[in-house]
This record gives sequence, structure tokens and C-alpha cells, in this order.
Amino acid sequence: MKLFVREHALLIVLHVVQLFVVLGIYWLDGYHHLAPALYSVFLGLFLLGCYLTYHYLTRRRYFGILSRPPANMEEAIQRLDQTPVSEALEELLRQQYQLYQEQLAATQREQKQHLTFMDQWVHQMKTPLSVIELTVQQVDEPEYASIREETERMRSGLNTILYMARLRTFQQDFHPRSISLAKIVHEVIHEHKRSFIRNNVYPEVQECDGALVVESDEKWLFFMLSQLVMNSVKYSSGNGQKIHIHSFIRDQQAILEVRDHGVGIPAADLKRVFDPFFTGENGRHFRESTGMGLYLTKEAADHLGHVLELKSSPGQGTTIRIIFQSWQQKD
Repeated sequence: MKLFVREHALLIVLHVVQLFVVLGIYWLDGYHHLAPALYSVFLGLFLLGCYLTYHYLTRRRYFGILSRPPANMEEAIQRLDQTPVSEALEELLRQQYQLYQEQLAATQREQKQHLTFMDQWVHQMKTPLSVIELTVQQVDEPEYASIREETERMRSGLNTILYMARLRTFQQDFHPRSISLAKIVHEVIHEHKRSFIRNNVYPEVQECDGALVVESDEKWLFFMLSQLVMNSVKYSSGNGQKIHIHSFIRDQQAILEVRDHGVGIPAADLKRVFDPFFTGENGRHFRESTGMGLYLTKEAADHLGHVLELKSSPGQGTTIRIIFQSWQQKD
């Protein structure tokens, strides 16, 4: 209604001015009968009111669409009033919606092709990488240690790319089941045992009294814990310190905690550590930082219904917890 009044405000003012201009001309011409003059003004305003009422009633849905934003695209292209302006607007919205759908479909096709290419490329790169790893494993010469280290970094980078691509189609790659936290922790430690030894950092596992079993996706949980553990190893490297991996129950929630005594995270960076490609101050000192590890971990946790809790102080280390809402404890 407000939009309709604003649209016709000039017409109303012009009509009123026109009435009084006509009356003024008659008054100057010597016509001084007030009652007929006022009656003519009343008739003019009455006819104007009838016209505006009819105009509003026949275009009510048209002005309603313009006055409030639609909740969805289907509501935006709903049938309007059968007037020339309403039909023209309806046709315009329908054409725009069709164009939007075509562009969206084209973008989705391009994205799907890109993800398919990335998946195939990563899998193709893993084959020669595995051959290189098998070759250098058979040689105990010290100079081959750096080759083994670089191949591990390449495998870690390829896995990050693969999981980043899978994250966009998470629902198709999601298989929830009951998972033992102790089992997944030991698998992660075994997978990265060379990194622990190479960086002179060692894990210390403390398990809850009774096996904790959580509802999650095993592959994604393995990836998340691997990212947290490798971050702790990287930022504690060379200190001969331990990384504590602790599972326990707090406030009726199962928690898996990874705690280190490394360089820690500056307070100014804490709010942005889960942003993509953010490396912060530590990224200037550790060139291996990509800024994607914690981002992918946070995204995966959100999709899985888990919660990430992070605390850190510069020079004192970092503690990060994965909080599980669905769990059970077995003796």
C-alpha cells in the first residue's frame, strides 16, 4: 500500500492543484458561488478516489511483489494480476529466472568436470609417487632420507587436494558408522610415525577408562585427526617434546584432544585460523604452511556434526579438541 501511494503521490497532488486552478479561474471571472464550487471539488476527488481504488485492487499482487522481497525463486515468478504492466513484469521475471537456471546449470557442469579432473589427477599422481616410495624404501643410504621426506610431503599435499575436492560433494562421500577412538588414534600415529621420528617429536596417548565409540565417518575422522596431529608435529619440530593425544568424557560429551607444547598461535590470529589459506604469523616462519589444514578440518567437522574447540598461547603450545555429540562407552 505504501509503495502504491508513493507511486501515485504526484498524480494526486497534480489533480488537486488542477481542481483549485480551475476554481481560481472561475473565481477571477466573477463566479462567486461557493457551494457548487465545493461540490465540483468533491466530485473530482471522488472520481480520483474511485480510479485509485480500482487501480490498486487490480494491481495489488503486482505492488505486493515489489514491496517485499520474495522468499524463494518460485514465489518471485508467481502469477501476477492480469494487467499489461503486471504481465510484462511477470514475463521479465520468468525470463530472468530461466537465464539464471541456465547459468547455474552451466556452472555446475564446469564444477563437476573440474572435480572429476582433480580426482583423476590426484589418483594418477599417487601411482608414480608410490613407486618412488617403494624404490627409496629399499635403499638405506642417508642421502635417500630427504627423498622419502619429500615424497611424504607430496602425498600429504595430494591427499589435501583430494579431500578438498570431496568436501564439495560431502553427502555422496559420507558413510557414518561406530568408530573406536583408540583404534583411529593408533592408525594415525602409525601412518605418521616417520614424521614423529624425523621431527624429534613423540606421541603420548592417554585413553579414557573404557573404550569410547563415536558416530562419525572413519575416512573423514582419520583425515581430521591426521591434520591436527601433523600440525602439532610441525609446530613442535626439533624440541624433543611430546604430543599428548587424550580421549575423555566431559559434560556428557566424548572429546578427543590433541595438545602440544610448540610455538602456539598469536592471539591476533586465533579468530582466523579456520579461514581458508590463512597462515598467520607462524606461516612466515614455517614455509610448509598452506592454511588449508584447519579449514578443511573445520568444514568436515561441521558436516559431521562435530565441534572444534581450540585454545593456544604463544610459546606455550596449542590444544585443539574434537567434540562428539553421539557416543557410547564400552567396558
